[in-house]
Amino acid sequence: QAQLAESGGGLVQAGESLRLSCKASQNIFNFKVMGWYRQAPGKQRELVATITAGGSTDYVDSVKGRFTISRDRANTMYLQMRNLKVEDTAVYYCSGGLGSVVYWGQGTQVTVSS
Repeated sequence: QAQLAESGGGLVQAGESLRLSCKASQNIFNFKVMGWYRQAPGKQRELVATITAGGSTDYVDSVKGRFTISRDRANTMYLQMRNLKVEDTAVYYCSGGLGSVVYWGQGTQVTVSS
């Protein structure tokens, strides 16, 4: 089993930056793939960015060039968000695949005002 805990959300103005963190309860490199998702009010959960155990990354087109996914050796994954837009407002969730199980954090709210 594993637990994931997000932090770093908040209220910012358009154009500003935020960094989200996702702390894992075990070695983060055990997860085959980890990712950030977001869910805006009234919308389906959307995959934002992924990082594989080998370090390959991928992003949804709407955040390419603005968001960066990364991880460190302290069992934490990050999502650096720059030039935030109002449409980035959502609850952001981290997830990780361990064996056949996908684990989720509790989510952190990001609100971008105009």
